[in-house]
Amino acid sequence: MASAAETTGADARTRHLMLRTRSGKRDVVAPMEVSVEAGNAGEAACLDDDGRPRRTGTFWTASAHIITAVIGSGVLSLAWAIAQLGWVAGPTVMLLFAFVIYYTSTLLAECYRTGDPATGKRNYTYMDAVRANLGGAKVTFCGVIQYANLVGVAIGYTIASSISMRAIRRSDCFHKNGHADPCRSSSNPYMILFGAVQIMFSQIPDFDQIWWLSIVAAFMSFTYSGIGLSLGIAQTISNGGIQGSLTGISIGAGVSSTQKIWRSLQAFGDIAFAYSFSNILIEIQDTIKAPPPSEAKVMKNATRLSVATTTVFYMLCGCMGYAAFGDAAPDNLLTGFGFYEPFWLLDIANVAIVVHLVGAYQVFCQPIFAFVERWASRRWPDSAFIARELRVGPFALSVFRLTWRSAFVCLTTVVAMLLPFFGNVVGFLGAVSFWPLTVYFPVEMYIAQRRVPRRSAMWVSLKTLSAACLVVSIAAAVGSIADVIDALKVYRPFSG
Repeated sequence: MASAAETTGADARTRHLMLRTRSGKRDVVAPMEVSVEAGNAGEAACLDDDGRPRRTGTFWTASAHIITAVIGSGVLSLAWAIAQLGWVAGPTVMLLFAFVIYYTSTLLAECYRTGDPATGKRNYTYMDAVRANLGGAKVTFCGVIQYANLVGVAIGYTIASSISMRAIRRSDCFHKNGHADPCRSSSNPYMILFGAVQIMFSQIPDFDQIWWLSIVAAFMSFTYSGIGLSLGIAQTISNGGIQGSLTGISIGAGVSSTQKIWRSLQAFGDIAFAYSFSNILIEIQDTIKAPPPSEAKVMKNATRLSVATTTVFYMLCGCMGYAAFGDAAPDNLLTGFGFYEPFWLLDIANVAIVVHLVGAYQVFCQPIFAFVERWASRRWPDSAFIARELRVGPFALSVFRLTWRSAFVCLTTVVAMLLPFFGNVVGFLGAVSFWPLTVYFPVEMYIAQRRVPRRSAMWVSLKTLSAACLVVSIAAAVGSIADVIDALKVYRPFSG
């Protein structure tokens, strides 16, 4: 029998890790004793404070995830956006969006843990954060907006990838046959090819396992952005001067005053979409290894680096594209054939876009995949159809995951084939998601968590920011919808 001293020593070496599961609407909390003498110290070292496998994310992997999400295909529409607004309003609006998104992202990062920033309860998803801080109907509203937006982004990226793949074929055709040849081709086969690749990569189970894909995608984004910037500079030099005007595209031949208004509003949506990543910020933060420093501090630093980096790229690419083409700037700088030569460089840029979008699609879809799979696990906890897995490298194969994720990819691919309007879709997605996910929920959660006094200077400032961004979001959505309606008048489904 152990002595009292031995028993006390053993108790001192015992940790209680809390494993949280969901059962209906109640949390079931099961204590798990981990004793050195029981031989479980190694197991404890592999677990975080919530009993889950220890997170391994760092400042650099978080930055890679953000850059992969932010420097997406939206950068290619910025020259068109600046063309609608002009040299004064275009760069100014871009800087304002960068500041707002950085600031509200720092507020959102504070909401990853409820209570103490280092030891409080973790919120694994954006919806969990809203549930912990706001609750009620706002949780449902957040879920509908967030997941609808993520589905929309998946559709938009499928469209963008097919446009880039088709641009490679057209670029080679123009080089061979001359610019007078229409070089027509359908984008549908390319969407199907992109979907097939996504079915394969979607079998990677979660964010922690796709860090390498995000790093490759982030490198690709710098590659095609750099090529677009270089070609814009070369075209500007070739023109002998800077194109464009202070007020943007002129009213006249082909552009009515109403169209000028709609396009200017859509430009706001394009810029908002180009900076969009708040809807997956909490999910990215949940990959960061435990403090010190706190996950919020690491996430803020990663956000600062990522937003600063992307803003420099956006300003350079957008402004140089407008300087090169003026009012004629295409809605996609590398696939709208403002440039024709060197064709091989355009091919490299478009290959980089496609590779980037493969990774970006997974970054944005992982929260959807995780949400459905958590729900299914709670609903049928003993089902081998859901739980049984076969691990092959980074892939985790199960019948349920293969079936459900493949069905999701097929659905987004079919919808993309129905609506291949890159610029219109980009503007609408950015407009619809900007206010609720980027501004409203971060502001409201921060006020609730920090108990900001009502009608205090901070409270008034945050509410004013939210109201102003709501007006911008509504205006941008209206402009994008008007443009989509115009495009639908002349388009036949599956004819892209």
